[in-house]
Amino acid sequence: MAKDNPPSTKSKAPPHKKQAAELTRGKTHNELISHGKSLKKDLRALPAEQRSKILSHFHGSERDDLSKARLKNLKQDDKNRDTSKLSEYQVKSLNKRKAKPNMALQRQMHRRETKRLENAMTAADAEEILHTHTAGLVEVETDMEKTIQLTQHNLKNEHLEENVAQNIYDLDLNEYGPYKLRYDRSGRYALLTGNRGHVSIVDQHSMSMKTEFFLQDSIRDACFLHNGSMMAVSQEKNVFIYDEEGVEIHRLDGHRRVTGMEFLPYHWLLATVGSSGVLQYQDTSTGNLVSQHRTKLGPCRAICQNPFNSVLHLGHTNGTVTLWSPSSSEYLVKMLCHKGSPITSMAIDRSGRYMATGGGDSKVKIFDLRMFKEVHSYKTYGGAPTCLDISQTGILGIGHGCHTTFMRPEALKVKMKEPYMKHQLSGKGPLESLRFRPFEDACGIGHSGGISSIVIPGSGEPNLDSMEHFTNPYMDTKQRREAEVRSLLEKLSPDMIALDPDSVGGIEESNLIQRQQRMRDLAEEADAKKAADREEAKNKKDKKRMRGRSKIAKKLGRKNKNIVDENMMKLKELRDQEKAERERQSQSTTVDGGDGNVMRLLRLKRFC
Repeated sequence: MAKDNPPSTKSKAPPHKKQAAELTRGKTHNELISHGKSLKKDLRALPAEQRSKILSHFHGSERDDLSKARLKNLKQDDKNRDTSKLSEYQVKSLNKRKAKPNMALQRQMHRRETKRLENAMTAADAEEILHTHTAGLVEVETDMEKTIQLTQHNLKNEHLEENVAQNIYDLDLNEYGPYKLRYDRSGRYALLTGNRGHVSIVDQHSMSMKTEFFLQDSIRDACFLHNGSMMAVSQEKNVFIYDEEGVEIHRLDGHRRVTGMEFLPYHWLLATVGSSGVLQYQDTSTGNLVSQHRTKLGPCRAICQNPFNSVLHLGHTNGTVTLWSPSSSEYLVKMLCHKGSPITSMAIDRSGRYMATGGGDSKVKIFDLRMFKEVHSYKTYGGAPTCLDISQTGILGIGHGCHTTFMRPEALKVKMKEPYMKHQLSGKGPLESLRFRPFEDACGIGHSGGISSIVIPGSGEPNLDSMEHFTNPYMDTKQRREAEVRSLLEKLSPDMIALDPDSVGGIEESNLIQRQQRMRDLAEEADAKKAADREEAKNKKDKKRMRGRSKIAKKLGRKNKNIVDENMMKLKELRDQEKAERERQSQSTTVDGGDGNVMRLLRLKRFC
């Protein structure tokens, strides 16, 4: 008789020990994968706006299209990898690792991806809790009302509070105009520069003059540097650096006849371009000239930087826009935006996705910088658009002639039928500058009569990021010094400026030969498509027709050929009657002997 097996002495661990082991060891790989799947499922169930916020935290930016393109290139390079420089043993080892993947590395990558997704969801929830203020636009109560009918006088006297209404004012400065206006990164200080040598800094909180001095020279352009304590002024010949007291600190001899300037805050670079068409980058922390590029496209007056990747956009007189970085001696991208007319102004939104250009053809065109294609365009009246700007919330401001027009944030994506708001400055055009004030619903306009400030509800960012350098308008002297030191320690190298900023610090896609081959393939594909379209258009245009077939009457006749109406029925009956009469007369003439005179009379009868 067989004995029963004795009961196993191995028992399950108590629940409290299991929980302690899980806290010490963490979740297993299968639990981690299931947790990651549940997080992705919850992410797909969220609304589109909340999901985009979480993905922006997860990818590090809102431009996920660049990471997808880079991942696609990496997969393509893995399929067509270059093993010419590897030995036979190295190739064999590589194939072996590909056939048998590293499970420990995969588990580690899954763990990190799940942790990043959890942190992104937590950051998005914290953002909703901390960012309690939202940007509100003007909304109408009935269909008969329109926001474009709202004037600054009505806003100031009926709708705005006292601290907001003080942003509506006019400064009459007819003696040294026309004037240009710029704000610092915090929006507290405004830099006013007159073309005839007047420079002043105004505190926008107390509405007091901080600095004012007069130069015995004409001023082309001016901008703040890293904060409101230093500024660069482009005079008749050279560029000068002044402090907040108006004392000259430095003169940049190499920058001559500069017509446009931009300061890159994360790289501490002052970029200038002038009538000679030379783009120069000057490091303001060390004083060294970083790079100098000849655009070879003549004088340039429109310059703008992309906040997303710090790439400079230059607008030229032949209607093209070129993209530049300090590390490249040639332009990165060249776009034909306004054919046959010069570029007068440009603006780029905060996300770096859309660019607005104004041309001499009185058009404002919106371009998608992800595909470098035109989305739509707007027509301006009263003159060509001389100044453009896009607010922190995406409102597009257009200055044309003596008019200013403001479009809703949706105007960058889809074409709007009517503007959001407008303002007119009679007798003070053309406008020289239009700038939105950061973190405030205000817009400054520079013109021949001085400076005007208006209120555009919903144009300013309501939530202030105090961790960003020099964006806190309430910082004192000690905080400003600490921010300068931190900004200098975190200064980025000029070589890191590229179209795709996320590629810095990542994995190199492939070697130089494969990258060049990929670019050649893309260029050949684009050329082949362009040639095919040209050939198709040529064949369609050169279609042979008989003489007289292309006239307007013939085209309309072919178009209305199959349309049956009352007139067509009457015409058909008349034709049938004429045909029957001709047949009857022809039969009668045949019976009578076929007299030639009678035949000729019958042929001419239908013309009587």
